[in-house]
Amino acid sequence: MSQLSTYICHTCGEIHNDWPALAFNSPLHYNELNDQDKEAIATLSSDFCTIEYGEDIDRFIRCTLYQPVNDHCEDLQYGLWVSLSEKNFEDYKQNFNNENHEVSYFGWLCNNIPGYQDTLSIPTTVYTQRGNNRPLIIPHEDFEHQFVQDYYGGIPKQEAERRISEMIGLIND
Repeated sequence: MSQLSTYICHTCGEIHNDWPALAFNSPLHYNELNDQDKEAIATLSSDFCTIEYGEDIDRFIRCTLYQPVNDHCEDLQYGLWVSLSEKNFEDYKQNFNNENHEVSYFGWLCNNIPGYQDTLSIPTTVYTQRGNNRPLIIPHEDFEHQFVQDYYGGIPKQEAERRISEMIGLIND
């Protein structure tokens, strides 16, 4: 049995028996703001983030990415943020509560994933899902990056558990 077969969730405090999602509460762009700028130029909810730099606005949505694990029956789930164009952000926001809205958008990954060198700006396709589930992210296969190669080739269970342990450690520090 895996050493990570149970864990205490940092959000709810409950003991869980499945792998936790490796979730980021905000895009890196928001995290890099000082407290004053977070109050003055940014808005953040559980699903949307905007940062206003004068007339320029960065727009982000929270999504899900499933990392295939080759020798295990469960995929590793990430909760990541992507940036969208103004048009796509507004379309997603307007249809946020529409259970039948299924479209795809181009987006840039906006979190640095531990264990990889600079995962910011990996191009992705974002797929909205029926039933108001968070959109799925699929990295562009032709983009040269180890994370993209691991997404398409899968990772071993031992590596998935190492990532989970690392993220849990980062959360608890």
